Amino acid sequence: MRDTRRIIFVAGHRGMVGSAIVRRLKAAGYDRIVTATRSELDLTDTAAVNRFFERLKIDEVYLAAAKVGGIVANNTRPAEFIHENLMIQANVVDASYRAGIEKLMLLGSSCIYPRDAAQPMAESALLTGTLEATNEPYAIAKIAGIKLCESYNRQYGTDYRSVMPTNLYGEGDNFDPVGSHVIPGLMRRFHEAARVGAQEVVVWGTGTPKREFLHVDDMAAASVHLMELDASIYRAHTSPMLSHVNVGTGVDCSIRELAETLARVTGFRGAIRFDTSKPDGTPRKLLDVSLLRSLGWSASIPLDEGLRRTYGWFLEHQDEYRGARDAA
Repeated sequence: MRDTRRIIFVAGHRGMVGSAIVRRLKAAGYDRIVTATRSELDLTDTAAVNRFFERLKIDEVYLAAAKVGGIVANNTRPAEFIHENLMIQANVVDASYRAGIEKLMLLGSSCIYPRDAAQPMAESALLTGTLEATNEPYAIAKIAGIKLCESYNRQYGTDYRSVMPTNLYGEGDNFDPVGSHVIPGLMRRFHEAARVGAQEVVVWGTGTPKREFLHVDDMAAASVHLMELDASIYRAHTSPMLSHVNVGTGVDCSIRELAETLARVTGFRGAIRFDTSKPDGTPRKLLDVSLLRSLGWSASIPLDEGLRRTYGWFLEHQDEYRGARDAA
């Protein structure tokens, strides 16, 4: 049941996901939203997080803060990805419990599932096989986050929920050419190629892997919807040791199809060449969203529309990214 008077802390409000959740909460009538920048609160600092929660009278927490990145970033900085994400989750979950906060939502990732999991991947696939090596440290941290929430629920009677989104994109994404995910990275590459009239754009891998993409505004809508569900409904559809919910569209496309769509969106007219010496990552990642639909929510933003909206946002902010590139 919705109570817009509740005080809600959104951890990671400056990120793509966190900012979308803030927008969604405000649109739903919530006006008592607490945020903190990293300079104001380092979520890896246990003592600082405990002081923050002791000082504020928070009713609910959305844990959207995380260290994220694409294949290159995960491969080159695995220690950072596992350590920072474990620390953030452990600090926020435990501080929430100590402060008497009964409701929390942890946002994870579909990379928690085994590399060769049956498609589409149901929640029950968790911990049934070997993870994709290119992002294993991050995935293990997110699995630990799910089990952290479940363990506090089982031992202390809290209502800590977890949602596992598919690949996200949208306004506010990271368009850094090295650390970004596939959509913002390719979008920027196609944009710059179109701007200079390049004859080709090189895309990593074979182009055959299939991915599911969800616009961040849909992710935010799903998160708020699931958080607002009565505990009896949420628990009736999940179990104490399998409590996370997949969030996706239930539809995927190949990287080749994505590249061709991005070429059209950005106006690139040259050739697309696939560098097969580079890694593909997981062959396919499609989520089973039947549980999400049974809980009353389905995605509403088609990929083509979402990409056009995202490109429009990028065009408005491209000077920021050009400056970052020139300073590198």
